[in-house]
Amino acid sequence: MASHIYTTPCIIASLSCFLLLLSSFSQCQAQMSPTFYNKTCPNALKIIRTTVNQAISRDRRMAASLVRLHFHDCFVQGCDASILLDSTPVIEGEKDALPNNASARGYDVIEAAKREIEKSCPGVVSCADILTVAARDAVVSAGGPSWAVNLGRRDSTMAYHAKAGTDLPSPYSDLDTLITAFAKKGLSKRDLVALSGAHTLGQTQCFLFRYRIYNHTDVDPDFANTRKRQCPEQQIGDKNLSPLDLVTPYVFDNNYYKNLMQKKGLLQSDQNLFNGGVTDSIVSEYAKSPEAFNTDFVSAMIKLSEIQPLIDGHGIIRKVCSAVN
Repeated sequence: MASHIYTTPCIIASLSCFLLLLSSFSQCQAQMSPTFYNKTCPNALKIIRTTVNQAISRDRRMAASLVRLHFHDCFVQGCDASILLDSTPVIEGEKDALPNNASARGYDVIEAAKREIEKSCPGVVSCADILTVAARDAVVSAGGPSWAVNLGRRDSTMAYHAKAGTDLPSPYSDLDTLITAFAKKGLSKRDLVALSGAHTLGQTQCFLFRYRIYNHTDVDPDFANTRKRQCPEQQIGDKNLSPLDLVTPYVFDNNYYKNLMQKKGLLQSDQNLFNGGVTDSIVSEYAKSPEAFNTDFVSAMIKLSEIQPLIDGHGIIRKVCSAVN
């Protein structure tokens, strides 16, 4: 009987929280729309797409960089373009936090799109929306799926340096840590595995995978030997870059998951998704079915892009993305 006395209030409280979250999500959906700028700035999406495609044509790495920049923005206090703010005497920028410092890229691409949009419709389109659309366009440019992006976000007037240091997953994170970090953002295990598939693109620095290729046993020996050529065991070449996927480094595909099943994940956090844990079956599914991966990746990206957006008069529309008006 005692268990029923304590269970009933818990159920009621949980239901109340669920209804509150559902209500907030519904309000967000009602105020955001793919057609948000159709009347106020009809060329906005075309300008963003053109800017992104031009940037990637100059630097193929930029596709991965823009997706990563979007993720690092949304995972810290929501998709509010706070990552784009430069440090000032009163703002400690997320750009300078350990997970972003000297590694996050693409700021200039977002700023370039913003400049062009401001010429057509000043003070209308947020940097947060530009970054979100740019991430989608970057995926498409690499051969990945497209999706409709809900628009209407506004920009933060502050940055969250400390939260960037604690909230963003580490390349050394174990599976439980990753699952917990994503769950705090309302993202499931399936979302975790799908979003991690963005590592089918991009490169990473030697110091982030050196320990893995020289010390871990859950790595294919031939794969490790190949990667050692770009990453000496001695503390030199820390910033040497190596593609996360050696096979198709500039193509958005499901090869990332095939690599994990062969113990060819470059980052330890990636390999931990297929290491005898609860996400093994999801990795196997995506390795077999690119369609399943694409479908779930789109779903997860939409969920990611709608974490705590500033709407309903909150936030501002920045004139430039790197500074508060």
